[in-house]
Amino acid sequence: MAAESFRAFLDVLAEADAITRITDEVSWDLEASAITMLANETDDKIPVFESVQSRCRETAARLVGDPYRGPQHRPWEWFGRAFDLPVDSGPAYYEGMIDRLSEPVEPQVVSDVEAPCKEVVRTGADASLLEFPWPYIHQGDGGRYATLATVVAPDPDSEWGSWSRHRAMIHDDSQASLLFLAGEQVPNRYYFEYERNDEPMPVALTIGAGPAIESTAEVWIPVGRSEVSFAGGLQQSPVELVDCETNDLAVPASAEIVIEGRVMPEERLDEGPFGDYFGYMNGPRRSMPVLEVDAITHRKQPYIPFCVEGSGVGYGENSTSTFALAAGGPDATLGLRVAGFDVELAVPWPFTSRTVWVIATERPYPGSLHELANFIFTTWGMLHIDFFVFVDSDVNPLSPRAVIEAIALHADPATDFHQFGVERMPKVPLNIYQTPDEKGSASVGTSKTKTAKAYIDARADGDRLPQSIGDRASREQARDLLAQAGVPESAFEPPHTIEPDQ
Repeated sequence: MAAESFRAFLDVLAEADAITRITDEVSWDLEASAITMLANETDDKIPVFESVQSRCRETAARLVGDPYRGPQHRPWEWFGRAFDLPVDSGPAYYEGMIDRLSEPVEPQVVSDVEAPCKEVVRTGADASLLEFPWPYIHQGDGGRYATLATVVAPDPDSEWGSWSRHRAMIHDDSQASLLFLAGEQVPNRYYFEYERNDEPMPVALTIGAGPAIESTAEVWIPVGRSEVSFAGGLQQSPVELVDCETNDLAVPASAEIVIEGRVMPEERLDEGPFGDYFGYMNGPRRSMPVLEVDAITHRKQPYIPFCVEGSGVGYGENSTSTFALAAGGPDATLGLRVAGFDVELAVPWPFTSRTVWVIATERPYPGSLHELANFIFTTWGMLHIDFFVFVDSDVNPLSPRAVIEAIALHADPATDFHQFGVERMPKVPLNIYQTPDEKGSASVGTSKTKTAKAYIDARADGDRLPQSIGDRASREQARDLLAQAGVPESAFEPPHTIEPDQ
């Protein structure tokens, strides 16, 4: 059975001996994030903080540091276990995810008494954001953050609304600022529909909604379709929804916390700086839309999962990077296939998953890669991506070693490095290479300037050279000899690398 809630997912991790329960009291002020960062960097167990300093002892909320971060050598493993999919082979896991995403399952609505997220209900002035120990993650951050929040928003083309992930900076009891970057689906609806009509947009922030829901909030669902049905496909059962208290939205019934509110038109609050995914403190502070809280419902002693971004340049060992590789990659692969492109796999580069992707594909005719690049770069879901590496369809893009080999052997700097867009492409104001003036503070959250994108053609023109010296039997014999000499088995399995036939 798939893990249909966040607590069921924690049970999956516990069964795999992948969590550490810390019972000593810790502080939300840098301490919980520091422990989490160390666990991430050392590929250690996921920390569950059972006792966190809080002004509200009745709630007794608990923190979980980067619960979706997979093992370095198999980042997709926890999702594979949660969805009962293959974990030993990256391509096999991808195909399993693609099969599930190809068969959506519609949700079902349950009553309040059946919904764990309604165990505690507070509305109006009784609903306080500061009741919960939101973590202060990096020294220098603009405030305390909810970094693993799924936003449920209205969608006139979908019965169940639109779901996406956006971080929220907590300001006081009743207000937070949301990172809404234009070019993304839900922010576009706010900026170009609700705000233009001077209307508040009703939303619900769900915290701890479970692996299927969190995964589909990361992917690029076609317009007119709802993420919740694809989440049902991933877990092979209907997602249970429950009606909100103060608006017409339906939210995951098993969520740990649900924050109901409105994103107000023409109102802004500071957002950031924040230690972002590229490994530096991102600034300057920007003005972002304001969430005004109307109600908060939650489970008793709720868990608050959070993500530690920016532990180093190109950091790829946290929940965000795992979502990109384990959920975004299979979804992008499926989307490109549906669009008619002959794509074997589309995979985010594990060390810079928000800026670089690798695509294994055929090149059936001259100019086909340029057509594929044009399609991808003009897709709203790829706003963050700066460049792609195209490799042959028999190269495993989940293996950094194989990708580097393809670039080294087949990418001619004179002919295979292509600039795309000629400074017409939009970009987000998060990249470290932008100057403060380029980042700007545009009212809809995009950079002042445009940019060019790029792609590398690392495909072979003729027969490719073998990926390794000697046949498999010879290599296995060499490994046996080295193991007998005392070399540990782990030396043969470098992080992020899998065997060519996987």
